[in-house]
Amino acid sequence: MTPPPNATAELLSLARAVALEAGTLVLEARRGVVEVADRKSSSVDVVTQVDRDAEALIRGRLAEARPHDGFFGEESGGASGSSGLTWVVDPIDGTVNFLYGIPHYAVSIAVVEGEADPQRWQALAGVVVNPATGELFSAAAGDGAFLGDRPLQVNPPVDLSQALVATGFAYAAQTRAEQGAAVARLLPQVRDVRRMGTASLDLCAVASGRVDAYFERTLSPWDHAAGAIVAAEAGARVTGLPGMRADHRFLLAAHPELAVALERVLGEVEAVPSEAASDSS
Repeated sequence: MTPPPNATAELLSLARAVALEAGTLVLEARRGVVEVADRKSSSVDVVTQVDRDAEALIRGRLAEARPHDGFFGEESGGASGSSGLTWVVDPIDGTVNFLYGIPHYAVSIAVVEGEADPQRWQALAGVVVNPATGELFSAAAGDGAFLGDRPLQVNPPVDLSQALVATGFAYAAQTRAEQGAAVARLLPQVRDVRRMGTASLDLCAVASGRVDAYFERTLSPWDHAAGAIVAAEAGARVTGLPGMRADHRFLLAAHPELAVALERVLGEVEAVPSEAASDSS
């Protein structure tokens, strides 16, 4: 059963406090020397010790506050709980940006009803913090989306030729080649394309009107859980393959009218496959 509004507000408040604390840790670590600690799906899919430290902090704080909730994080995996709620966490979304000192990375924390399956969960609240800029995006189901205290609303629909579209690429070389070819076919049909490297912030960019749309495939649940509820609460349609919710196979976020036009074009340029590889981006 969905928690009552006051309980959801408490969940959002906890997510906000923990994300800000983790963001402080991440920002302080970025002022020093950051090195690659390991590689995951490919030689360019990296993890730093800061990723691990930040997730350990987040997991510990959430366990202290809500010991019966489940947890699903990029670095330390998942654990089921008995409350029916699960925290979906990316301690540093945009690790490559973080590694290079590009100020476009985020701490992403969402809480959902159900297990960490985007096709089945009900998103309750989400927070995305960019430690480098201090921006905090947040949303709770039915309560709207905010940048700090400022309410957010997606841009009004525009003709596809005037749409600024964000996207991202997978780590697997073959998938990246396919995505690059699709973007090359899309580019002449839109205003321009942005590839900024942080899915959660790309979704918040849709929510705040900094781009008109965002699409990507091969995202993991922690990449989009928090950003997706921010975008949706700001009025975006957040969807996946036809008839499905967003998941690793495909995610699209835009004003509902623009989303319809973009879905059609993406199908034509073959950016939307019937199935997609599951490596995260």
